[in-house]
Amino acid sequence: MIELAPALPEHIDAFVVMEQHSDTTPFIIPYTNAQHQAEMRNQDTIYLSIYSNKALSGFFILVRHANTEIEFRRVVVDSKCRGIGQQAIAQMEQYCIAHFDTQRIWLDVFESNQRGLHIYNKLGYRQFKTALHQGQPLILMEKYV
Repeated sequence: MIELAPALPEHIDAFVVMEQHSDTTPFIIPYTNAQHQAEMRNQDTIYLSIYSNKALSGFFILVRHANTEIEFRRVVVDSKCRGIGQQAIAQMEQYCIAHFDTQRIWLDVFESNQRGLHIYNKLGYRQFKTALHQGQPLILMEKYV
């Protein structure tokens, strides 16, 4: 069973470790402990911990940009290919609707992240723009909820 809850500062060390997994690092820009602490203090940044069977299994970083718009900045799950991420994303969307009256969620994903692109497409996110980050192609995707 997947559950989401506001992340606690004491989870940051685990988040840093999760970001360092070899199957995660190529697809994100990892943060240091200090960067996570600073982001967690930002009033527009929302950290949600993902629990699978009551064990901390991942996290989201979300950013409120407008009254009804959320940037889905990051999802990291410690065990891939078990469906945890997909279930957590669906719950995150419901969380955003319930807590922030969200109407639009957007994200960017490296073009090389084929697993991420497959999941986002499967969950109804659609490309609306492309960009580059340090020479790497990014695909910007959105979903109206």
